[in-house]
Amino acid sequence: MSEATAPRHLPDRLGSRTKDIVYSWETLLILVLLAVFTINSFASPYFLDPWNLSDATFNFTEKALIALAMALLIISGEIDLSVAAIVALASTAMGYIASIGGGTGAMVLAGILTGLACGAFNGLLVTRFKLPSIVVTIGTMSLFRGMSFIVLGDGVFKGYPADFAFFGQGYVWWVFSFEFVFFLCAAAIYAVLLHKTNFGRLVYAIGNNETAALFSGVRVARVKFALFMLTGLMSGIASVMLTSRLGSTRPSIAMGWELEAITMVVLGGVSILGGSGTIPGVVIAGFIMCFVTFGFGLLNVPGIVMSIFVGLLLILVIAAPIVYRRIKYGRG
Repeated sequence: MSEATAPRHLPDRLGSRTKDIVYSWETLLILVLLAVFTINSFASPYFLDPWNLSDATFNFTEKALIALAMALLIISGEIDLSVAAIVALASTAMGYIASIGGGTGAMVLAGILTGLACGAFNGLLVTRFKLPSIVVTIGTMSLFRGMSFIVLGDGVFKGYPADFAFFGQGYVWWVFSFEFVFFLCAAAIYAVLLHKTNFGRLVYAIGNNETAALFSGVRVARVKFALFMLTGLMSGIASVMLTSRLGSTRPSIAMGWELEAITMVVLGGVSILGGSGTIPGVVIAGFIMCFVTFGFGLLNVPGIVMSIFVGLLLILVIAAPIVYRRIKYGRG
């Protein structure tokens, strides 16, 4: 057979899978996580205590649950800045149900339905009226938080049923809390949803080129509406766990959580412009933020320093890829 007629082999990828894994952002995050874990181990003798590590997970699971849904939303090219306000409003709804004698089941249902309703409201404004999601959710952030302040004012809802405490304080086995186990299960579900289903491929397609996806027959508005609903759902679930853990509801609950959730997502390798990112990266980023803030707490670092750290980390992870590309390709 001559060279001209010999069949050509066309590789289905430009590099080997092993090389892709080794040089991936997730591998770098794992190395950072190991470094943080090691430094904290030497910095404080209490860090490696199993119960202390278990307590550390309470500081991030509720935010990480929101970050899972937020990751899909940002990959699609949208964003939701109202998640913390949804948590507050859902907690207020649960407190009201408790105040009129509702049981644990009714309270949990009220919290989840409130989250879904808020997500649907955001999705409707973005997909039906074609409004920018960042503008819409800044507005609804004030709206939802304001509704909570109107209901509660300077007051507080408390006196929740004893069995309600399990969602935020209960343990499944040994040091593994219900919150942590639930988060791991949710992470697995979202990983399958994004990386192994047709819905996940549609999310990536919309994030990369919404116009091309639309002309390819993708129901862009329906997919985005579902993503806002998912974000509202996870905010409602996070509210159930947070309210259960605190045992009370104030209108200022979960203040500033939207920043931390977005930081987890972006640190996890999700492009703030949409179109790329993975759930494993977001999960690893959540653990990094968990152990960094927990280490700061063990060293008695003031809370304001932690807030400064989160803000600087968000700026760094957004700016670093842009600066790298400009240096690599010589663009000003």
